Formats: sequence, structure tokens, C-alpha cells
Amino acid sequence: MSKITIQDFLKKKAGHKKITMLTAYDYPFAKIVDEAGIDAIIVGDSVGMVVQGLENTLPVTMDEMIYHTNIVSRAVKNAMVIGDLPFMSYQASIEDAIRNAGRFLKDAGASAVKIEGGAEVAAHIRAMTKSDIPIMAHIGLTPQSIHRMGGYKIQGKTEESAKKLLEEAHIAEDAGAFSLLLEAIPIGLAKKITEELSIPTIGIGAGPYCDGQVLVLHDVIGLFERFLPKFAKRYVNLKDEALNAIKVYKEEVEKGIFPSEEQSFK
Repeated sequence: MSKITIQDFLKKKAGHKKITMLTAYDYPFAKIVDEAGIDAIIVGDSVGMVVQGLENTLPVTMDEMIYHTNIVSRAVKNAMVIGDLPFMSYQASIEDAIRNAGRFLKDAGASAVKIEGGAEVAAHIRAMTKSDIPIMAHIGLTPQSIHRMGGYKIQGKTEESAKKLLEEAHIAEDAGAFSLLLEAIPIGLAKKITEELSIPTIGIGAGPYCDGQVLVLHDVIGLFERFLPKFAKRYVNLKDEALNAIKVYKEEVEKGIFPSEEQSFK
């Protein structure tokens, strides 16, 4: 299997084949996700919450994102790796956006970059794509805007806000984005956006009609317990399995069962 590219994304949309995506932040899990045949891995700034234990994504730095993306890229053979521009790595200027997005490709081995926002970052998207940096746009609930939005709330519920999101979707496509992530918006709106755009839509809490789906890996495998979003699904609870294994290890050490001669040198 060859490396997944932007052209593969476009072919899947044209052929009505779903695109699969997950987040990953380290070598072991990135390798597992890649071996499972997932199309793309987003190294999200969600690392701040699920790995660093932060309350939100805002404190995550550009250097931290490069560090994690580099590790993921090292593990992956087939999946497209997408770096996530963190808060204040692009808002100040288009020049910052180009410079920091370019680091994902040049220093961290990513193939594309994700940026939050629609109309307000259209010029950034246009400039980055002109610099040969493939961009995934992200509209709807954008976690870097939680203070303006008043928390993690569904977007596009009113007729006016839905119209605005539809406009922003077209603006992102016109600016050159190769795909669009739709987060926490109503099913009907996501369906309409998907039908109207020629680029693939990736949903997270946007219903089944998007061209693909993405979830946070730690939600899928049960390693993040602070909360489980309504749109997420836990397929296994690795936290409980790991906890039980560690408890058994502790007990065996205390009772002198481990290490045995089998784990010892002679």
C-alpha cells in the first residue's frame, strides 16, 4: 500500500468511499493506527488535553506540535499525517501561518496542515496553498475559540448561523483547502455542505453524511476519562485493562512471584 495523498482523498469523495481518520500523538499508537489501515492521522492540539492533562488546547505550543508530529511521522508508512496549527501560531499574521505550517512539512514530516476557522483565515489558507502547503480547514466548533463561543457548544443551530457556516465552507474551498473538517454541527447542515463542496468533508460530531470521519484516539480506546463527547464512541476500555495488568504486576512483585527464573539470567 502506498502513501495516502490528497488525490486519494478526492478520489474517495468522487467514488463515494468513506475516508477514515484518527488522532495520534506518539510512535506506538501512530504505528498501530497506520497498521489498521486508517487513511489519515491528525496530530491534533488535542494532545494538550488527552496527553498533557490540560483543561483546553490553548496552551499547546508550536514546538510541542512539531515534536509530536515528528514522532508520528516516523511511525507511519501509509497514512497521511496532518499537523494541527496551535493557538497563536497563525492568528497574528499570514507570515506566521506560512512559516509555522511549513515547519510541519519541513521539520516534522507531515504531508498537510489543519487550521481552525473559515472566512477569517481564508487569506491564510490561500497564501499557504500558494506556498505548496496542503491545508485542511476546520469550521463549526473550533476548540481554539472556546472563550468566544462560550464553551464546547454545537454550532449552526439557527438559520442565520447555519447560513454563515455554509458560506464559510465555500470560502475555505475557494481559498484552496483540500478538505474541510466539520465539528459539532447538525446532521442536515453537514449533509448540505458535503453535497455542495467538491472537496471532501470530514466529520466529528457532524453526522453520517460527511465524506469521512475523525475521532480522538483516546476516546476510541478508552484512555481519556474526563468526559466522553456525545459524538464519540468508545470501542474498548484500555484504561481498565492497563490498570488490571499493573495491579497484577504489583501483586506479583510483592509476593515474590515476579521475576521468576524465566525472567532471570543464568
